[in-house]
Amino acid sequence: MLILRRTDVADVLSGRETEIIHLVADTYRLHDAGRTSLPHSTFLRFPEEHHRSDRIIGLPAYRGGERPAAGMKWIASFPGNVAAGTERASAAIVLNSLDHGRPVAFVEGAVVSAKRTAASAALAAAELTAERPPASVLLIGCGVINLEILRFLAAALPGLCEAALYDTDPERAEAFADSCAEAAPEVKAHLVTDLAAALGEHRLVSLATTAATPHMDLTACGPDTTVLHVSLRDLTAGAILGAVNVVDDTDHVCRERTSLDLAQQATGDREFVAAEIGALLRGTATLRRVPERPVVYSPFGLGVLDIALAEYVREEAERRGLGVLVEDFLPA
Repeated sequence: MLILRRTDVADVLSGRETEIIHLVADTYRLHDAGRTSLPHSTFLRFPEEHHRSDRIIGLPAYRGGERPAAGMKWIASFPGNVAAGTERASAAIVLNSLDHGRPVAFVEGAVVSAKRTAASAALAAAELTAERPPASVLLIGCGVINLEILRFLAAALPGLCEAALYDTDPERAEAFADSCAEAAPEVKAHLVTDLAAALGEHRLVSLATTAATPHMDLTACGPDTTVLHVSLRDLTAGAILGAVNVVDDTDHVCRERTSLDLAQQATGDREFVAAEIGALLRGTATLRRVPERPVVYSPFGLGVLDIALAEYVREEAERRGLGVLVEDFLPA
């Protein structure tokens, strides 16, 4: 069993934004072509009141193709950690051999999860704004995920030069601005306090908050806005129904009381989903923008992306001699 610590994973993935985006794109194409196996995620929740917003999610997945991989991500989301000064999410990924089924690697998963999420968002931003790439982005939610999204957007959108930052906690936003300068030095980051005005000024918006229920619509957005709805529960059902919606997988994202699940409950169907990102990348679907209607990208966060990226990390770590190898984890 190869155990890869957070430092090992971060070392392997540092500076590999473009390569990770390509890996995510290839995995989406395989998924659209039916060459993945992706059961629904399992949500473990708790009955106690003080744990109402906490959850641990299991995401099993298989990626086929030339470099097949299988395993499972086990990721905890405890929003209360943020106020305590620690990260909201923590995760571990188990990779299994496709020769004999035994687990072969145990990988710290929070770095993998953050980077595959950011790569998915940046990939979609580039794809959905290809005809008119934006020069600025509004980041709503000043946490780990939007920091990674900014890093990956800088790689995917060479013309990006400005990032407006909004958070309900001004102190967190100020600290986040300092982190942005390190993550994407070519992008000028600044704080905004008037969210409605900021929504009208920026054609690219990234929502990565800890919101558990919808709290905003998109009426303040200007024409030709693209929204990366990464946290999945910020937008009202009405905002979803008023948008042109792109998802990573319709079945996965329309559940667990996401904004799209609420829209599905309101309408009784999923006709509001215009396309899936894998189909757009493969050219088996096209997207038609509608005047005055924003395009919203809502990725559920497919476990197959975690497995694909974790396998990439494992291969590279073995090549470099990183990690801790436990010879007797399993019986001989």
